[in-house]
Amino acid sequence: MSLKLTWLSHSTWLLEQGAYRLLIDPFFTDNPAATIASEDVQQISDILITHGHFDHVADAATIAQRCQATIVANFEIAQWFQTQHEIDRLEMMNLGGSIDLPIGRLTMVPALHSSTLPDGTAAGTAAGYLLHASAGTKIYFAGDTALFSDMKLYAHGVDVAVLPIGDRFTMGPGDSIKAIQMIEPKRVLPAHYDTWPPITQDAQAWAERVRDQTTAQPIILGVGETVEI
Repeated sequence: MSLKLTWLSHSTWLLEQGAYRLLIDPFFTDNPAATIASEDVQQISDILITHGHFDHVADAATIAQRCQATIVANFEIAQWFQTQHEIDRLEMMNLGGSIDLPIGRLTMVPALHSSTLPDGTAAGTAAGYLLHASAGTKIYFAGDTALFSDMKLYAHGVDVAVLPIGDRFTMGPGDSIKAIQMIEPKRVLPAHYDTWPPITQDAQAWAERVRDQTTAQPIILGVGETVEI
């Protein structure tokens, strides 16, 4: 059964396989780039959280409660959702650990980034995720991160890599090219850009660099657009 990946703006993604729907870093409220509202998101099975910043957790509790979805996050973030939002459907993880989801085997991998929850609570270590989908596809969601060489250990040769390109708060286009050269994914999608002026980027120019300087196929989605992977 095929996988469908939809960009919902910023770092929010929806991964679907049949009736299973996996939402990543839900950020709709106060998101100027979002084209739908939190209440428009329905039938979510699981929610992945990469780190605690507001632009990655803003709507997680509301959606989890409405959809009876399970939140997957590191121990500190999961505990915060439990105590602050009375969420009891949780999968607590930490770096290097793996769990089985209906869609495949999920591993939490490092990211180089800060992580504090909206109320100032410490949120542990920022992370990315590597999904070995049951369909045979390997997908790397880098999360918010700087460039670091261990990316190659975790994600080399994946079918799909989702990398931030916004700069300022994450790696920018130049370092993302270096990451792609290390990882050598088959396809790569940009994230965490164009939400606010400080992270505005020319995605088409980035895609040209990907084609010229790497072996990966760049895929640029408009907000709300879907690609079959």
